[in-house]
Amino acid sequence: MKKVMLDVDTGVDDALAILYGLESGELDVQGITTVCGNVPLEMVVSNTKRVLTHMGRTDIPVVPGAQRPLLREAEHEYKVHGADGIGGAIPDVQAEGVWPYDDRFAPDFIIEQASRHRGELTLILVGPLTNFALALRREPRVAEWLKEVVIMGGLVSEAGRGNKLPNAEFNIYADAEAALIVFHSGADITLVSLDVTLQTYLTMEHIEQLEGTAYYNFVRESTGVFREFSRDLFGTDGCALHDPLTVGYVLDPTLLQTERHYVTVETVSPLSYGQTICDFRGLWKEAPNVRVCLGVEADRFLAHFIETLRGKA
Repeated sequence: MKKVMLDVDTGVDDALAILYGLESGELDVQGITTVCGNVPLEMVVSNTKRVLTHMGRTDIPVVPGAQRPLLREAEHEYKVHGADGIGGAIPDVQAEGVWPYDDRFAPDFIIEQASRHRGELTLILVGPLTNFALALRREPRVAEWLKEVVIMGGLVSEAGRGNKLPNAEFNIYADAEAALIVFHSGADITLVSLDVTLQTYLTMEHIEQLEGTAYYNFVRESTGVFREFSRDLFGTDGCALHDPLTVGYVLDPTLLQTERHYVTVETVSPLSYGQTICDFRGLWKEAPNVRVCLGVEADRFLAHFIETLRGKA
């Protein structure tokens, strides 16, 4: 099994990524860290614990992290994820009292686990990159201690098709200064961007394949607001599986076509704040620092995602 840590801002697709990763049976999850993003941190922590409680996986540590971006004010995405962050699903599931009080801080926990499992641990970041940036500031060697870092974020080849600004994706936009630190940390980074995640739409046809399983109601209800958002913005009746595809890459890297290039992040321009700029032609003569994704076997991934969740009868 692959040793991993998840850093989340739960979030509908974060919740689906947690279900997918844990039910795959292929990931040894050392813990889940939480960050301000789709919703405020307190709600992220609660949602993460409620999802794990729903799964019967209260054995996994959930460690709170950054309450805000490094420099700017937080922005949230209720219109995508609903008022509670997970589309109003599992309203009767409560997590209070299930986990003991934990005063650890996510960046410190990332450093601790990376040091303990040197060369073995994959860090999966599916929210803003604030926690990992803070960890790197405190202990730069964490970049070399990790086996790899897999990030859901950015837009590299489909300019103008962002989901926050025309050229910016939400996770990077939410804390571009943190992303800049992470991209230039020397870690082995794979960026699973909108270029590929927007090709992985979970439709009602897919969801109906889960009928009779433990997760059918949760998936149908949690994705309702997200699917409506997609209909309005993209004209597509479904929701992109951004974060689950990122976990899917860790489970099976052959799902994605990748190339290594030099990537940096715009942090100044109000027109393109948070843009991930990929130097495909090597004009800057900089060494490649990020593995970018240029193609995806979407049907194969979606089939595996559904098959994995169907396994929980």
